[in-house]
Parts: sequence; C-alpha cells; structure tokens
Amino acid sequence: MTIKLGVPSKGRLMEKTFDWFGARGVSLQRTGSEREYAGTVDGIDGVSLILLSAGEIPRELASGRIHLGVTGTDLIQEKLARWDQLVAPVEELAFGQADLIIAVPQAWVDVDTLGDLDAAAAAFRAHHGFRLRIATKYHRLVRDYLRVAGVADYALIDSQGATEGTVKNETAEAIADITSSGETLRANHLKILSDGLILKSQATLWRSRTAELDDKQRETLTSLLERLT
Repeated sequence: MTIKLGVPSKGRLMEKTFDWFGARGVSLQRTGSEREYAGTVDGIDGVSLILLSAGEIPRELASGRIHLGVTGTDLIQEKLARWDQLVAPVEELAFGQADLIIAVPQAWVDVDTLGDLDAAAAAFRAHHGFRLRIATKYHRLVRDYLRVAGVADYALIDSQGATEGTVKNETAEAIADITSSGETLRANHLKILSDGLILKSQATLWRSRTAELDDKQRETLTSLLERLT
C-alpha cells in the first residue's frame, strides 16, 4: 500500500503545487491527457499521486481515502464541520492566497461595519418585506461569522460563480466571496466592510487524521514529511 497524495487536477493550483514539491526533490507529473486523472511521483518510493478537484480534497482527507492533500484553508473549513478533528495542517504553501470577505455596494455610504449591515438588513426587511440577500458559496463560514457578529434578518443565497455580479443583476444585495486583489469587487462597485474579513486562506498541505497507516506507510509518510517541512 502507498501513501496517497491528493493534488488539484488542473490550473495554476496544480502547476504551483507541482513546482512546490519539485523544489523539495519530489517530482509530481501528470500523465495522459487533460481528461485523465493519473500521475506519477518520482524522488521518493511508496507515494502515489491522486488528481482531484480542490473542492473534493477535503472530503477525501476527512474520509481517510487519501493521506495527504493540497487545498485551500477556505475549502477545508467550509466543507468540514469538524475540520480540526479530521485533518491537520502540515505546511502553508505561500500561494493561492485569498481573503473570504463580506462586501456591499459602494453606494451604501452609511454601511461600513457588520453593525451597520445588521441595521441595514432590519430596515431592508421592514421596507421590502423579505430578508436582505447575501450571495455566497461559503454558507457555513458566512453563517457562523454573522451569527457571532449578531447580524440577523438576512438570507444566504447560493452562488457558485460570478458572485460579484449578483448585486448588479439584482439577485442579491450583498456578497460573501473570496478575493485576492479586490479588482473585481471595485469593477462591480462593491466595497469590503471594515470588519468583513471572515478568513485569510491559502493553499496548504493537509494530513488526514482518519487515514489508516500500516508500518510501511507510516515510515514512508515520516520520510516524505521530513523532505517537505
């Protein structure tokens, strides 16, 4: 049995992950076509490469089907309710940085904090008869953050793409999404609340707390982690 390493299957996350491992003497390589999720590991024996979407990796780590995986902090904490009991961070990889934030229209000049948002949400419901809508794909993280902040009278609506455009398209009044530069927010006339930073995320190497290990796998994992950290 080998140590199974889950890595994002495409795009810059895959490329940068391959570069990060390569710089530490472990060569990861995709084999076959873009449609094939197969790969090889050179530089250490007993490790197999599993190519997955970044969103699948938290679930595979939590289930113990892979031993190690590279994905964002945001996806781990959003998809795993008891994430700290299921996975452990091994190393932050210093790429894929993004902030999960709450943003509102720039035209809302009187709304700068979560307290202001709570007041605006109450006024919105009184005026319109329905709750202020916040578009996001991070339902768990946003709900928990707003609950702690005491924000009520809102409804989360699911948005799996182009979240910043939902306000312009009048399908939401505010958004909670990840941003790196803020350019897309500004282009859509949105501003981040001054206390609206929910989570700072980056690509991270995680270890499963649930994956079973025999003696040989444990030896391989120890050797691999010594190379990487």
